[in-house]
Amino acid sequence: MAKLCEICHQERAALRRPKTLQSICRPCFYHVFETEIHHTIVQNRLFAPGDRVAIGASGGKDSTVLAYVLKLLNERYQYGLDLFLLSIDEGITGYRDDSLETVKRNQQQYDLPLKIVSYEELYQWTMDSIVKEVGLKNNCTFCGVFRRQALDRGAMMLRADHIVTGHNADDIAETVLMNILRGDIARLQRCTEISTPGEDGCIPRSKPFKYTYEKEIVMYAYFKKLDYFSTECIYSPNAYRGYARAFLKDLEAIRSTAIIDIIRSGEAFQVKQSVKLPTQRTCQRCGYIASNALCKACVLLEGLNRGLPMLGVNRSAQSRADSTPIPSTTTSAVTQQDTSVPTPHTNSAATGNVVSTTAKDCIKTIDNIEGKRCIKKAKTHWEKGKAYDAQYKSLGVLGIEDKKAMKKRDKHKKLADKFSEKEFQIWSKYHSKQVKS
Repeated sequence: MAKLCEICHQERAALRRPKTLQSICRPCFYHVFETEIHHTIVQNRLFAPGDRVAIGASGGKDSTVLAYVLKLLNERYQYGLDLFLLSIDEGITGYRDDSLETVKRNQQQYDLPLKIVSYEELYQWTMDSIVKEVGLKNNCTFCGVFRRQALDRGAMMLRADHIVTGHNADDIAETVLMNILRGDIARLQRCTEISTPGEDGCIPRSKPFKYTYEKEIVMYAYFKKLDYFSTECIYSPNAYRGYARAFLKDLEAIRSTAIIDIIRSGEAFQVKQSVKLPTQRTCQRCGYIASNALCKACVLLEGLNRGLPMLGVNRSAQSRADSTPIPSTTTSAVTQQDTSVPTPHTNSAATGNVVSTTAKDCIKTIDNIEGKRCIKKAKTHWEKGKAYDAQYKSLGVLGIEDKKAMKKRDKHKKLADKFSEKEFQIWSKYHSKQVKS
C-alpha cells in the first residue's frame, strides 16, 4: 500500500522532505515551502510596501526559484513590491554567457524587467582575463568581491530600494564553518544576519532563503518544472568553500538538522566587548564601504592594473596596502561605471585629501626609477613563476611530480613578492617625505 502524506493524510506521498524527513505529497510540499518563506519575510520585516526590489539572478536554481516564489508571494499576499531581475556578467566564456540566456528566458516567463551589468563595463576586466593573471587558486576572491560591488552598482542603476539574493541555508552554514576555520571573528558575527542595513550609500540586501534547504529548492524547481541553469562554474572546483560544503554534506547525512543547527549556533555567537573589531568606513577612492582606507575591490583592481595580481590576496601585501595609500594608476571601480549612476555617499574632506596628496605624489612616484625597476622585476618573476607552475601541472596530469619545476615556481613567486614589497617601501618613504615637506 502506498504511503500517505503525513500532513494531509489524503494524497500519496511523493517525497521525503530533507528538512524534517516527513513523507509528504506535492501540494503539501508546495504549501509548506512557500509558507515558510512567507513567514521568514514577514517575521523579519524584509520589505515595505512600494519597495523596488532587485532580485540577484544568475540563472541557477536558487535565483530562479527566488524570482518565481517572490513574484508568487507578492501577488498572493499583496506585498506591493516592484520586482526586477538583476544579473552580473562576470565574463566567463562557456558558463556565464549560457546562464544569462536562461535569465533572459526567465524574464519572459515571469514578466519582470531585467538589467545586466558586466565586470568589463565596471572594471575593464573579465573573469577570463583575471584567471589568466592569477590562476585558479585565488580567482574566487576576485569574483566574490567584484560581484558584491557590482550588485550594488546595478541596483543603483535600477533605483532599487532593496536587493535579495538566493543564498540558502546550506550556503549560510558553509559560511559559518569557513569563518570558524579561518578565525574570522568579524565576519562570523554578521554572516548569519538575514538582512544587512543600507549604510554609507549601500543598498539593503536580504536572504529570504536563509532557512531553506538547498535540496528542497532543487525539488521545488524540479516539480514545478522551472527553467534554470545547472552547470557549476568552471573556475570554482578549487574554491575553499568546496571543502566546507563536503564536510557539511557529511554532517547532513548523519543528522538532517545539522544545517539549521549550525546556523542557530552562528546566530548565538557573541564577541566580547574587549575584542577590537574592524570599523566600517568608506573607501577613500571610490566611496564604497570598507574596513580600511581602500576597499577590497580597489586594492584588487589596482593589483591587476599594475601587473601585480596578488597584491590584494596575500596578507602581507594587503596589510601594506591598508597602511599605505596606493598610487592611483587607474580609475576606481566607481569612476569606471556609467556616469548616470548615482555614486555612494563619499566623505568630501577625505576625498579632497586624496586628490590633493595622492594624485600629485603618485605621478612623481611612478617616475621614480627605482620603483619602476622593482615593478618590472616583480612582473618578470611572476611570469616565470606562472610558466613553471604550468609545467608542474601539465606533468602532474600524467602522474609525474616535477619537484624541480615546483621549487623554481615557489622561488620566482617569492621573488615577485619581495620586489613588490620593496616597491611599496620606496613609495611609502617617498610619500612620507612629500607630506613632511
